[in-house]
Amino acid sequence: MTSNPTDRRPPAHTVLIVDDVPENLAVLHDALDEAGYTVLVANNGPAALERAQQVVPDIILLDAMMPGMDGFEVCRRLRGHLVTRAIPVVFMTGLTEAEHIVSAFDAGGTDYVTKPVRQSEVLARISAHLNTARLMNQARSALDAFGNAMLAVTPRDGRIVWQTPLARQWMQQYFGLPDTGANADTPPALATWLADGATTPLTVFQGATRLVFAVADAGTGEQCMIVLREESDTARVHALMALLRLTQRESEVLHWVMMGKTNRDIGDILGTSPRTVNKHLEHVFHKLGVETRTAAAALALNRLRGTAKEAPQPADA
Repeated sequence: MTSNPTDRRPPAHTVLIVDDVPENLAVLHDALDEAGYTVLVANNGPAALERAQQVVPDIILLDAMMPGMDGFEVCRRLRGHLVTRAIPVVFMTGLTEAEHIVSAFDAGGTDYVTKPVRQSEVLARISAHLNTARLMNQARSALDAFGNAMLAVTPRDGRIVWQTPLARQWMQQYFGLPDTGANADTPPALATWLADGATTPLTVFQGATRLVFAVADAGTGEQCMIVLREESDTARVHALMALLRLTQRESEVLHWVMMGKTNRDIGDILGTSPRTVNKHLEHVFHKLGVETRTAAAALALNRLRGTAKEAPQPADA
């Protein structure tokens, strides 16, 4: 006898259904219960928020139009709390106008289905979103364990969904927020960068150190993965000295070239003349076997990232 795929589903997944119509609750409850899910129900917004805080379901089916607190407000409040902000929310609505669909996503919804709800469609969407959530949780656990600095945001509004402990520490340090993991707004600099497409890394300076943000994975559209790294002028100079066999002053000049500074800028920073900076730069070119500032900066950056081949040696080396 061939078994139904739903028979093999782990019984641990909990679904919260929120609808003010008892008949809708009953139909969905029976379908999900038969499919092997643990099912919770709520018939209004406040009850849904209370139940979600108490139990923390794996996914929520949320009616958009309810008296009193509607589904959009419920979703916004869910996204505003650390405990519930990462729960996938699938809106159920009879409204097919684009403005209402946009409102669902703006409120933080993950997906939507239209009424009358087709049970097979709901089951398929629940399975897909639970699988995505499982993979994200596994990735998050691995990142936490290895001390990486990463965070995930929702591309629509830049809301921080989760972050590793190191990322949380740096976000608090650089942006001065009391807690960027719970209910805090995305820092304006990060929000603007995301809104502009995040095509190039974002650098936030703090004294002699800086925090660099780069998109690691655009994800499935629900979450965007961002990797953070902290850089220090002193640390980079020492790394250049070790990797490229440069003197400290040559490494300092190359570092500021990599930062896009002109010879005059570098002279002001190092307290020397542009002519002296140019002499150091000539020595750097000779040692690296390159002829331009751009080539020197690119080679050095690749070596720092550990992805470049060995630098070519000068002919008289």
